[in-house]
Amino acid sequence: MDFANFLIQLLNSVQYGLLLFMLAAGLTLIFGIMGVVNLAHGSFYMIGAYLAWYFTSLLGSLTLAIVLGTVLAVVFGWLLEWLLFRHFYRRDHLDQVLLTFGLIYIFEEMRSIFWGDDVHAVQVPEVLNWSIPLTENLSYPVYRLVMSGVCLLLAVGLYLLISKTRLGMKIRAGAFNREMTESLGVNIRLIHGVVFALGVGLAAIAGMIASPIASVYPGMGSSVLIMCFVVVVIGGIGSVRGALVAALLVGLVDTFGKVLVPQIAGMAVYMLMALVLLYKPEGLFKQ
Repeated sequence: MDFANFLIQLLNSVQYGLLLFMLAAGLTLIFGIMGVVNLAHGSFYMIGAYLAWYFTSLLGSLTLAIVLGTVLAVVFGWLLEWLLFRHFYRRDHLDQVLLTFGLIYIFEEMRSIFWGDDVHAVQVPEVLNWSIPLTENLSYPVYRLVMSGVCLLLAVGLYLLISKTRLGMKIRAGAFNREMTESLGVNIRLIHGVVFALGVGLAAIAGMIASPIASVYPGMGSSVLIMCFVVVVIGGIGSVRGALVAALLVGLVDTFGKVLVPQIAGMAVYMLMALVLLYKPEGLFKQ
């Protein structure tokens, strides 16, 4: 592998890892802070992708589609937490699994009713539809670099929100000791609503920005859900920093595994997870 090919694969792995972080960050927040096993998290990724396709075809602008889709996804997450999830916080994990597993089928049927079962393509914005030449024969799409930049900015923003703001302090306090936080006058139900809406919004944004390179198709959320749980387990439940490090590691292992050792590429990520759990059963960064 020459340097140009190595650089392309490295950029691909970082882009994939940052996209995984967008998904896994919402999942680790919901799982680690609220204690909800959300198997429907991949469906929010799918919904985001379909919203990007629908609004892009309607408005003619992917940027406007992402802005409008993000607002709708956050509102949808807030309503879903208010109507369903807040009634399951203190219930057994099996009840939560059954609820979210049922939601997967509901979302798939709703997707089929509203948008059909066809595969759709989303056009890359014209201003970003060009490539940076690396050699005479190799180039790298600018849109993938923009994707990585957007994911990185959102990662920094999420870190600052959780670590440096008053809202983040309340979120961390509620995750550590709910009863004590409530006794200090913090509206923990409001905090849980914000966290769930934020998680849904992050997953939807990941689906929207990935739609031009991954296409939009039925069941696309199922393919990323398992990988999200792998990232959460490796990084440590409830740790945003752990989710970022784990997502980048998974991106590197998966991308270079497919190039260097394609025979075992399908299980390379799970071998990494097994190795981490062997020495760090609670993940790389216990929260």
